[in-house]
Amino acid sequence: MADSADRVASVDGGADDGGDGGADEGRIVIGLSGSLGSLAALHHAVAEARRTDAEVLAVLCWTPPGDELGYRRTPCPPVITAGRDAAVARLRQALDEAFAGRYAGVRLRCQAVRGDTGHTLVRCADRPGDLLVLGAGRERGRLARLVRPSVTAYCVRHATCPVLAVPHPPLLGDLETLGHRRRHRLWASVARN
Repeated sequence: MADSADRVASVDGGADDGGDGGADEGRIVIGLSGSLGSLAALHHAVAEARRTDAEVLAVLCWTPPGDELGYRRTPCPPVITAGRDAAVARLRQALDEAFAGRYAGVRLRCQAVRGDTGHTLVRCADRPGDLLVLGAGRERGRLARLVRPSVTAYCVRHATCPVLAVPHPPLLGDLETLGHRRRHRLWASVARN
């Protein structure tokens, strides 16, 4: 089993150093991936934190290439270090995109945590009074849900705290529709040739 230094990497969120807060105080735990949906959820979490004066814990979950099972078969510490560094870089990039490098205005802690996303987020949001905030994800077909189950659905079923699923911003739906049309036109032109 890897030690905690391999599992959790903390990132400076650029927020005031309010300490860890009391163990019984509620936090707002946000699952962050860098997607537009997770950035919308981060903004919602920060707005809620401003309203309630709660600490925000932004968590980006990652697994080594080949997942944990593949890593256990052939452990390679440099791969873990590279994976953790890439996750930290992705977390920093997501925070920069969300706040344009500015102070978020709340107590903000950020961690890149090694582990399966749903299970790890449920484990992170374990204090009384915590709120787990996630992007709602997008609609997927049965096969996609079978191969890669919904993180939001997992968290709703297993979390001991309330879970808030933030819907996609309307502009994101427009962008996805535009992308589908563009792909459809591309395939139609390929089929004609």
